[in-house]
Amino acid sequence: MPALTRAAAAGALIQRLEPPLGRPAHIAEARFSGTGLALGGVFLAASLLPSLLPRPSVVQGVISGVSLVAGYGVGAGLGSLCRYLGIPAPRARVREVLVGVSVAVCVGMLVLSMWKQVGWQNDIRLLYGMPPIGPDGWPLVAAVTLLVAALLLLLGRSLGAAVRALSRGLVRLMPRRLANLLGALVVVLTVWAVFSGVLVTGFFAGANALFAPSDQVISSGTRQPTSPLRSAGPGSRVRWTDLGAEGRGFVSGGPTVESIDAVTGGGAKLPVRVYVGLRSADTIRKRAALVLEELKRTGAFDRKVLVLATTTGTGYLDRNGTDPLEFLWNGDTAIAGVQYSYLPSWISLLADQDAARQTSQAVFDAVHGYWSTLPEASRPRLYLYGLSLGSYGVESILGSINLINEPIDGALLVGPPFVSPVHARLTADRDPGSPAWLPVYGEGRTVRFASEDDGFARTPGPWGPTRVAYLQHASDPVVFFDSDLAFAPPQWLRDGQRGPDVSPRMGWFPVVTMVQVLLDLPGSGSVPMGYGHLYSAPANVRAWVGVTEPPGWDEASLRHLGDVLSKRPHPYG
Repeated sequence: MPALTRAAAAGALIQRLEPPLGRPAHIAEARFSGTGLALGGVFLAASLLPSLLPRPSVVQGVISGVSLVAGYGVGAGLGSLCRYLGIPAPRARVREVLVGVSVAVCVGMLVLSMWKQVGWQNDIRLLYGMPPIGPDGWPLVAAVTLLVAALLLLLGRSLGAAVRALSRGLVRLMPRRLANLLGALVVVLTVWAVFSGVLVTGFFAGANALFAPSDQVISSGTRQPTSPLRSAGPGSRVRWTDLGAEGRGFVSGGPTVESIDAVTGGGAKLPVRVYVGLRSADTIRKRAALVLEELKRTGAFDRKVLVLATTTGTGYLDRNGTDPLEFLWNGDTAIAGVQYSYLPSWISLLADQDAARQTSQAVFDAVHGYWSTLPEASRPRLYLYGLSLGSYGVESILGSINLINEPIDGALLVGPPFVSPVHARLTADRDPGSPAWLPVYGEGRTVRFASEDDGFARTPGPWGPTRVAYLQHASDPVVFFDSDLAFAPPQWLRDGQRGPDVSPRMGWFPVVTMVQVLLDLPGSGSVPMGYGHLYSAPANVRAWVGVTEPPGWDEASLRHLGDVLSKRPHPYG
């Protein structure tokens, strides 16, 4: 039994590393819980499993470091709880063998995961059409893992020391166990108050101050419009310098009459594009009123299609979502957007939910109030559009209006973030037999879901006059992150529920999977187009076709339009 003997020896070593009963390790003391190390190793091995997106070495190191400490904390906590409750430990020889066997299993799992990790990542990269990687990133993974684990361990031990210090003061006034509980509660509440109040507020304020100046930079690729059909053009009350970087790009960009004619065969109009920046007016209501004024000035209410678009954090409107509509309707369109933040999307998703909701509702109320007074036979069709946090803003409109008494023609919501309540409810209440990553709701009478290659045709039956569509990828962590991933496997990983762009080797492990998907979020826009949080022009084309039903397009012409739009360089993929 040489293997068991070596495992027992390893277990004995771990036991000698563990602090004596009743005395926790000091903050920087090189003593560790044997149970914590064993479970930490299991969590570390699980962290190397694939998740939704391919991972760079630094991200893998952060995930592994967090997972290692999370497992260590669970194991050490269980050991402390057993001692606290007075549960007798096994006899020395039995304990030594048990710990040794646990270490052997843990080491075996870790070695196996390390050996397979590169292959697992390359499976995803192959699925996405990305070049493979080799094992040369392992030194960086190991260094980041150890650094993150050390910092988190020091933080955890510091908090533990604070709890013990407070408990020693309270024990003079109350029983020890009550003092320990109260001390832990006070420290946890204090840390939470500081983190959620001072640190988070300070971070958001600092980020806002950091990114605000860049919003004023005028890119060499943008030119102030010379057409009165654009905000900041002749006759506009919106100043060019107040539009913000993304607003200037939006009003100066888009398809020209010539480029539309080249696809549709002629007769195109220059699309109307209206935009109001954060600096264009000092309140949300004033910005909403300015949007309405610009729409009236540009003749937007004389076009066939009017779209109120909720932007992402910086004011960004994805041209993969806006340009297809203008081609499909031969330029007889008007699109309006309003900026509500300077922050990039990954920060804005947490900081600007209220701003997105309030801005969306104010703009809708102003424009819809005027639009509803126009003759129904001559007014434009009214649609809503939003990508990412923009789709969250659109949901706030859909949840606040009565689609029977105050109808709109439809909405397209792309990559709805995990904070979207309507999306979550529709997914939870989906029709039996439909998958969580692409649900069918209410037999598709009002709401339908589509993905990159799987459109609305999968939902048979009539689609009503008001058409709401979600476009989402199964591999998009912005859509599918959930804090519940820490405690329960998601439905989109169950048998028969997994999307085609999710690795078949992705599994679920407590806490670790949540950390993996959480850290997939920043990289969701750094993958090839058509995966993660990058939604291609052809997918948007088909989504707009389903929602707006433009006349005169057949399958061949739609494919040609998708090809034309796909050949343009895209700033994010």
